[in-house]
Amino acid sequence: MTEFVSDVKTISHSNMDVYRVLSDMSKLNLVKDQIPEDKIEGLTFNKDSCSFKVNPIGEVKFDVVERQPNKLIKFKSGNLPFEVFLWIQLVSKAEKDTKMRLTVRADLNPFLKSMVSQPMKETLDKIADMLTQLPYDRI
Repeated sequence: MTEFVSDVKTISHSNMDVYRVLSDMSKLNLVKDQIPEDKIEGLTFNKDSCSFKVNPIGEVKFDVVERQPNKLIKFKSGNLPFEVFLWIQLVSKAEKDTKMRLTVRADLNPFLKSMVSQPMKETLDKIADMLTQLPYDRI
């Protein structure tokens, strides 16, 4: 498995608020319009999954497979030719100071790994940045 890890990001909300929103993906429908359409197409959410279109792959789906309250949400991919896991890890440092890190583990062959390593890291950091900007206390 190949691992990609985002930089540690700071979210100015409690880990309880962040977890409450991210562990129930349907809540993200309320801020869907804040996600740039040129980055992700066909974005849909429900309580336990999200899906979107990626060219040239097509629709990609991530299902929640594990939840640890206020600490961890783990997802597994669907509709991909290889297995991908995504972890959202949360650590509370203070009342409105939550540290977040995203980790992706993918079963990539060496050729594919060399092609996607840099774009995957950049995408992971962009997603992490976007997640730091959500109004968790209003969702």
